[in-house]
Amino acid sequence: MPKRRSTMSAARRIHASIFAALGDETRLVLVAKLAAGQPCSISQLTKGSRLTRQAISKHLRVLQRAGMVRSVRAGRENRFQFSAQPMVEIREYLDFVSAQWDQALSRLQSFVER
Repeated sequence: MPKRRSTMSAARRIHASIFAALGDETRLVLVAKLAAGQPCSISQLTKGSRLTRQAISKHLRVLQRAGMVRSVRAGRENRFQFSAQPMVEIREYLDFVSAQWDQALSRLQSFVER
């Protein structure tokens, strides 16, 4: 049982880091830009934004730690690309939680209708 508990705890930490990364409007914009196309440099991601390159870099580091973005060296610059796997994991988690709520509401409805 302790091994399962530590596995569940690790999964919760991963999910929490993904939700935290997505909890910022700027990071949501960055994820949308990167998910829509080719890898982008910081200059490309900064274009059309009021944020500095340093601010964008900080947001990208948060997304990298959550596993949602990875960087690839291209010459003298890094290009950032979206990694969908954390989103797949979050979707599975939300489906699991949704099923639990559906079951709980169904039990409540059965109890109330008796």
